[in-house]
Amino acid sequence: MAILPIIEIPDPRLRQISKPVEMFDAELQTLIDDMFETMYDAPGIGLAAIQVGVPLRLLVIDLQESAEGSDEPGPKNPRVFINPEFSDPSDDLNIYTEGCLSIPDQYADVERPATVRAKWLDRDGKAHDELIDGLLATCLQHEMDHLEGIVFTDHLSRMKRDMLLKKLEKQRKQKRAA
Repeated sequence: MAILPIIEIPDPRLRQISKPVEMFDAELQTLIDDMFETMYDAPGIGLAAIQVGVPLRLLVIDLQESAEGSDEPGPKNPRVFINPEFSDPSDDLNIYTEGCLSIPDQYADVERPATVRAKWLDRDGKAHDELIDGLLATCLQHEMDHLEGIVFTDHLSRMKRDMLLKKLEKQRKQKRAA
């Protein structure tokens, strides 16, 4: 397994629409394993293939929820979503403070449907159809946006987006100067 470089905004590849996965081969399995290792190293709870420069409809998620009253990450529950689709978004909305490995150390409140029906293939090509809610629904929608060339800042007002991107640029300048 390998830790892959995560591409960051404003890299134009993040605006690409990803293509469906057609081959379930050893190369795909290696990419999935590398994506998990990259996500855990970052650290994050979700990663789309395009974020590591691969324009395929593939994403990995592990919410790593902590046990109640503990700050330690919980048991790993890695989930692979290949060619995911969702439908039936609820009218109920959740607001969650989102971040993104492609927009490091920047966070903003994003409103999304509280539940969605998702269909996807797992790493073995087995089909799944599930009603998803909570943080998993938010994370899945965030990562699926990447497959369509959308980043979470696209859900913000122009003023909030501009402020966030200015903070990111200031942070990058400080890192370069250090």
